[in-house]
Amino acid sequence: VQLQASGGGLVQAGGSLRLSCAASGRTFSSGTVAWFRQAPGKEREFVKGFTWSGGRTYQSDSVKGRFTISRDNAKNTVYLQMDSLKPEDTAVYYCAATVRTYYTMSYYSSEVTYDYWGQGTLVTVSS
Repeated sequence: VQLQASGGGLVQAGGSLRLSCAASGRTFSSGTVAWFRQAPGKEREFVKGFTWSGGRTYQSDSVKGRFTISRDNAKNTVYLQMDSLKPEDTAVYYCAATVRTYYTMSYYSSEVTYDYWGQGTLVTVSS
């Protein structure tokens, strides 16, 4: 399974971007998908994730009300819509996936949960 993240770029504070994570090698009809990010000089952190079968979404407090995760089954793609961007959202964003389904924040937010990772896409938010 390969994950290809794209959609990053430079945007002013208050603007929006939509990141894409396209999966190849396997059609996701179940499992868990998430976005993480790593800011310069910081550890990678969990942003938002959901179960592919639907029903549960988890997110970091820092993105509540601003980031939305969605999917296109036909395209085997997951999206992260980021609105009201702030300079502190500047980071490399990674998508991650596992074929297993989880229902607790502790699993969603742990990097070891995920078997597959995209290469990362850089988001820069200017003030």
